[in-house]
Formats: sequence, structure tokens, C-alpha cells
Amino acid sequence: MAMIFPGMDPYLEALLSWRGFHHCLVVYIADQLRPLLQPRYITAIEVRAYLEPPRALIPDVWVREQSSKWNGGGAAVLEHQVAAQALDADDPMLIELTDREMHESYIEILDRQSGQRVVTVIEVLSPTNKTPGPGRDAYLAKQEEVWKSATHLVEIDLLRGGEHTVLIPEGEVRDRRDYDYLVSVNRATNIRRLYETYPRSLRERLPRIGVPLAEGDRDVVLDLQAVVAQTYDAGSYQARLHYDQPCIPPLREADKAWANDLIRTATTT
Repeated sequence: MAMIFPGMDPYLEALLSWRGFHHCLVVYIADQLRPLLQPRYITAIEVRAYLEPPRALIPDVWVREQSSKWNGGGAAVLEHQVAAQALDADDPMLIELTDREMHESYIEILDRQSGQRVVTVIEVLSPTNKTPGPGRDAYLAKQEEVWKSATHLVEIDLLRGGEHTVLIPEGEVRDRRDYDYLVSVNRATNIRRLYETYPRSLRERLPRIGVPLAEGDRDVVLDLQAVVAQTYDAGSYQARLHYDQPCIPPLREADKAWANDLIRTATTT
């Protein structure tokens, strides 16, 4: 199915949709680059693992119900508690919460001529990378490791929500133009503080990116819009996404009517 939006589809950013989309997008990026890199280079999909602590959520309704029972019973409640102390407790079901092992995939380009040295890392950011916690900590540690090495770093941020995480400071880009999505290429050269940036708004096509390789070799071009469209089509996302519901994260007021017109046209023809 053809994409509804000319660039990134913001409805893909919801957490439940993003997980599967992210995994397939990384695979299709590697597939698009593979024939452009052969025979010298190898595209390898690697996985970063980290532990995420369990989260216990108590519905507000349950809290309110319990509070009203405990606070409004007076002597009757106290009498019931005293009587209950004389009874044996029922056998409970024991549940021990453990940390969840999370996995995030990314791409490494390996140079066969130098013993499969990693020349480029390509990261597609996830919500956990842009939210305080172990996922963000693991990403930032990897980001710093690459920045201090002789490896190029390509970061693709297709998420409007969360904290700024791409290596280049946010203000350096927004001072020049506003954006919803950002791609940054940081080359492993003597001027490591030089960034090639591709800021894009919701209404724009995603960029074609020059992916750097070993010294002396020309960049290969990653058509990000084409690979996002391929992932969208392969996953049948037009049929799966809830376009009749509000977008998460919410769209800016200026974009809501524009987006609704696109959705109405695509879903009624």
C-alpha cells in the first residue's frame, strides 16, 4: 500500500507500532545498502541489549475505590479488621518481578580489506533512547564510544517526542530551521565536530543520505524515504494504523487539518 504522507507517517511513532516498524526498517536499510557496498563492505545487523526495570501501574479508579472504602467506614471497618485477624490468610499467588532484557538493532558497515573493521554505524533511534532510563544510557554510551573512535556515525531520528538525543546539539539545528525529524552524519575525520544534518518537517520527503565509508571510497546513498515506504508497504501499515484516532504524539495544530485531509483522501478512494 502506498504511504499516505509524503514523508514520515507520524502514526507509526506510537509505541506499539514503532517496535515492529523499527526492526523491519533496520533490516530494509541493510538490504538497500548491501548491493551498493559489495564486494568490499559487509552490512551487519547488530543488537544492543540492556535491562529495563519492571514497572507496576495501579489504575486511578482502583485507588479511588480503595480510598473511599478505607476512609468512610468508621467503626464498622475497624470491627471487620479485628474479626479478620482471627482468620487464616488464603494462600497467595507469588509473583516476582524481574528486569526485562531489551534488544535494539542497529547496522554496522564492515571493511573486509582491513579485517572487517567497523567503518560506519547506522542508528535508528527508538523511544527508549529518548526517554531517561537504561535504554537511553546504553544508547548514549554507544554514541560516545563511536564518536571517540575512527568510525563514522549516522543517526536517524524519526520520532517527534522525547528528549533530543542525536549527537549534534538541538539548538545548533533549530537556530537555522525548525524540523520534526532529523538525520545526522558525523564523519570520523580530523574535524569530528562537523555534522552533516538533514532536518525535515512532517510535510517533507525524507532525505537521501550520503553514507561515508573508508578513506578513498565515495559515499553510498541511502534513500531513506524509499526504505520507509518499503517498510510501510511490507507491513500493511495503512490497514493496521488507527487513522480514525488522534495521533500519538499529538500533531501540531497547524498540521492536524492537513493530515486529516490526506487521511480522508487515502481512505475513501
